[in-house]
Amino acid sequence: MKEKVILAYSGGLDTTAIIPWLKENYDYEVICCCVDCGQESELDGLEERAAYSGASKLYIEDITDEFCDDYIVPCVQAGAVYENKYLLGTSMARPGIAKKLVEIARKEGATAICHGATGKGNDQIRFELGIKALAPDLKIIAAWRDDKWTMDSRESEIEYCKEHGIDLPFSADQSYSRDRNLWHISHEGLELEDPANEPNYDHLLVLGVSPEKAPDEGEYVTMTFEAGVPKSVNGKEMKVSDIIRELNRLGGKHGIGIVDIVENRVVGMKSRGVYETPGGTILMEAHDQLEELVLDRATMDTKKDMGNLMAQIVYEGKWFTPLREAVQAFVESTQKYVTGTVKFKLYKGNIIKAGTTSPYSLYSESLASFTTGDLYDHHDAEGFITLFGLPLKVRAMKMAELEKEK
Repeated sequence: MKEKVILAYSGGLDTTAIIPWLKENYDYEVICCCVDCGQESELDGLEERAAYSGASKLYIEDITDEFCDDYIVPCVQAGAVYENKYLLGTSMARPGIAKKLVEIARKEGATAICHGATGKGNDQIRFELGIKALAPDLKIIAAWRDDKWTMDSRESEIEYCKEHGIDLPFSADQSYSRDRNLWHISHEGLELEDPANEPNYDHLLVLGVSPEKAPDEGEYVTMTFEAGVPKSVNGKEMKVSDIIRELNRLGGKHGIGIVDIVENRVVGMKSRGVYETPGGTILMEAHDQLEELVLDRATMDTKKDMGNLMAQIVYEGKWFTPLREAVQAFVESTQKYVTGTVKFKLYKGNIIKAGTTSPYSLYSESLASFTTGDLYDHHDAEGFITLFGLPLKVRAMKMAELEKEK
């Protein structure tokens, strides 16, 4: 009886070519697993394609709600943004995919898991760290790093498939390299490979329009949160995945969440890409607006550090680690009172504040106003400034004394 391998399958040319390659070079029974994180139409026809290419079985596993509740929400609550721009759309999905691949491997009694991530990217790290953390006994096959893998272009992969009786309508024409899920879609390649080039947004965008082509009239949106979790949009209560879908529609319409970034990959190189994250950008901004109102200064300062750390953890594929659990535990403790209503206007790529309320608001109008109230006497500031500035004054006096001695 042949050993089984679970192939992380997208239906694209790379993972389709891997099916006959695994059978030829490892004599495995190949079981494909496509993990649905909200890719939508990209899943059409996968079952027929996998069977035609030689796989004995295909699992299509929908983890969209788990992706939203267990991975997206903790990152939103943390304010996890990599290098101040990237909202971690691909990064957040990888641990959930790795977890599902391991589950299917256990169910099928497989001895190995194979992925088609290249040796230059971050995904190889994310997939493999997840698998190692959850199933250290399973063998991992990274096709593009394997000595037996000799294909080096789309043309050679298409030719390999044809040689093995697989004639599918794959094109050798170069196009953007994309990754899509419910949270975002990423674009790499073509003109984006040169940072000197402006992105061809008319050709590139999938989830929305550029700000220039957005409507000339803004649109007001109201959201509610309970303990840091989004609950409704414009008065309609929905689960998180449906909230993101609705925000994607609204954000895409108004040109929200288009980011052009040159980021530092884990493997050491810089890469340039364009990310569309319309709904995610709105959700992150709305959550931030509410936190401004309810978190104290010291907690906000520390939480910013934890958010940056969380972003690095997720980006580097270290989800299944004690450090991520500890950071997430801290973040969750800050979300107890992040409850309220956020209103804003979407207009040509901008999210414009239009009012925030919370029963736990720390904003005091009597304190913030210019009039003197019972809680604040302007004269109290004098002693505070004297003590707060004492180190500066002492140092200045010492430096003046030393200068005089010279």
